[in-house]
Amino acid sequence: MHIVDITMFYAPASGGVRTYLEAKARWLASRQGLRHHLLVPGARAQRNDPLVTRPAMPLPYGQGYRFPLRRRPWIDALLDLEPDIIEAEDPYVLPWAALEAGRRLAVPVVGFYHSDLPRLVGRRAGHWSNRLLNRYVRHLYRRFDLVLAPSQVMARKLQRLGVPGVQVQPLGVDIERFHPRWRDPALRERLGIDARTRLLIFAGRGAREKNIPILLETMQILGKGYHLHLVGSHMPRHLPANVSRSQGFLSAEAVARWLASSDALLHGGDRETFGLVVLEAMASGLPVVGMRAGAVAELVVPGTGLLADPLSATSLADRVRALFADGWQGMGKLARRHVEQHYAWSKVLPTLLARYRALTGSDTTTRARYG
Repeated sequence: MHIVDITMFYAPASGGVRTYLEAKARWLASRQGLRHHLLVPGARAQRNDPLVTRPAMPLPYGQGYRFPLRRRPWIDALLDLEPDIIEAEDPYVLPWAALEAGRRLAVPVVGFYHSDLPRLVGRRAGHWSNRLLNRYVRHLYRRFDLVLAPSQVMARKLQRLGVPGVQVQPLGVDIERFHPRWRDPALRERLGIDARTRLLIFAGRGAREKNIPILLETMQILGKGYHLHLVGSHMPRHLPANVSRSQGFLSAEAVARWLASSDALLHGGDRETFGLVVLEAMASGLPVVGMRAGAVAELVVPGTGLLADPLSATSLADRVRALFADGWQGMGKLARRHVEQHYAWSKVLPTLLARYRALTGSDTTTRARYG
């Protein structure tokens, strides 16, 4: 079977989608009888298997992202690759190229709905755009042979929009890269934190939807005895006395050391589509304090952390105090065990491959449809 992923969500500072695609590429490469290519925008046309690039315009202030304008070069690239199945990871120009190539090749096309397009655009352009974008999402995703969503909350969103048959395909985490063994006491020493101070951490982009101001307000409420370290790009410069930040983008290895060296993850996002950093923290042996909303509430099962009222710094601070009042280290161990059992890439990717096999002909109805 030859699998091709196509997306513009692939850049040096990319988040969960790139993590998913690279883990998927590594896992598929270790399986016999499978070929995999990743078709993404780049500065020029190149092929360095499994990565294939076609030229696209860089987005201004886009942190390395490039936006394809024309479908034709991407249709031609897919026709040249001759996949048995195509998966499209974004909702812009490239999924339309994937659908056309799939029609010409008579192969199934999967749409993976990683990001909530109406919400993302609506927060910038205003809620007047929601109805138009909801209609667009319905129009696009009803055309795929299979639609995947990374969480129940995203699947329900698509179903409300009128997209039938959505299946939940969770992402995973590298449980060797993110592991308690990477704990480094020197990182706490660098922050000047004594052994009695609880070190909280948040890792991710300092984007609006991450609700960083709520985390800062939470830390002002908590005061002495608690310290929050922010890891990621575009974090605010003016911080309370008990908050620090790393400078810019860090490697995955550096993030893993910071997570393993902290006491708990503090997460303020209330509309996460998945929340990969939650799994990375749990794999690192940390309990999580987050919002009872979005996909984070699906990941933080009882015994692995505590959930606060959405968008409430007071509730978040209460949950932090409650966490450290009783059994927080046991929660971290249970969080690690939960991720090992349910979210290691070796657990989630076989399910994805089984979906591909069903679409490409492992049952007679699918084989008849696709020839």
